[in-house]
Amino acid sequence: MKKRYLVLSSGAVFEGYALGAEGEGMGELVFTTNMCGYPETLTDPSYAGQIIMQTFPLIGNYGIIPEDFEGECRARGYVVREACEAPSNFRCQMTLDAFLKERGVPAIMGVDTREITRILREEGVMNALICDSVPSDLSDLRAYAIHGAVAAASVRERQEAPCENARFRVALLDYGAKHNIVRELNRRGCHVSILPHDTAAEDVLSGGYDGVMLSNGPGDPAENAFEIKQIQKLMGKLPVFGICLGHQLMALAQGGETVKLKYGHRGANQPVRDLMGERTLITSQNHGYAVKADGAPGVLRYINANDATCEGLDYPDMNAFSVQFHPEACAGPQDAETLFDRFVSMMGGNAHADA
Repeated sequence: MKKRYLVLSSGAVFEGYALGAEGEGMGELVFTTNMCGYPETLTDPSYAGQIIMQTFPLIGNYGIIPEDFEGECRARGYVVREACEAPSNFRCQMTLDAFLKERGVPAIMGVDTREITRILREEGVMNALICDSVPSDLSDLRAYAIHGAVAAASVRERQEAPCENARFRVALLDYGAKHNIVRELNRRGCHVSILPHDTAAEDVLSGGYDGVMLSNGPGDPAENAFEIKQIQKLMGKLPVFGICLGHQLMALAQGGETVKLKYGHRGANQPVRDLMGERTLITSQNHGYAVKADGAPGVLRYINANDATCEGLDYPDMNAFSVQFHPEACAGPQDAETLFDRFVSMMGGNAHADA
């Protein structure tokens, strides 16, 4: 087996074996604790510019199933302890290795993912390089930063996702949207127009929509100045529901602040407390930034039960709300999928009978 290396910007080097595409992969190294759902993880656009490491030791045992994809694979690399070479599932269409080769993603297996996770938890996320030979100069690696990720992940032109007997028309501003957001809206009788990230608020307001959905996406939320300005114009005019990056952009549009977390929340078992009730939701999450809870705009509705970070805000005077976690959760728990019902109920007075 061909040797391959994972080099951290701290200088630590881990020796393993080649997996996936040839060549080098440089990006921000993050870990996810998902035990399943690796096809959805690899095709989540929110991982743009990052190297994904799975903490679960065996990955690929049910192969790759294209019907489960959440978007385009935008990861810069992939790290696993062990990759299954002979998957077993009636829906399997290819191996993990074949998928990574097809998508041009260099990967490494056979490294101690437990030790690397400990490093990231102690020191925070850092840049990393997957390579076949260890470079003597790490200056380029240390200087790496993610920029322009939303523009790269968004659709270029408007797309339509119709459904039978549509009762509502929803504008989905695509910052790197997961496919299951559209599926959940379609299930609830929403015709979805998927709009590029740089769509002007005026075009949305004149489009005859009943509500606006702000999607998940990659990168630093504060980098998206134009998008924040458009959201500011939209809030209070139409019902708005924001997820993940959309949640962060809504808060910034209302004068809030965002901070980068030490190592983020990525996995399918993050506990979230509903401050308006007694429930604790188990949620799927993938984010490296959070809205500052102190001084957050709107009404603080949800907090992370582990570290008390902001997980959701209500804007009752603007008929809008947002969550940091993923109610569309694919793969993941379905505790929060009723938030889509809440959004639909907000649009109830503005339904287009002829949609």
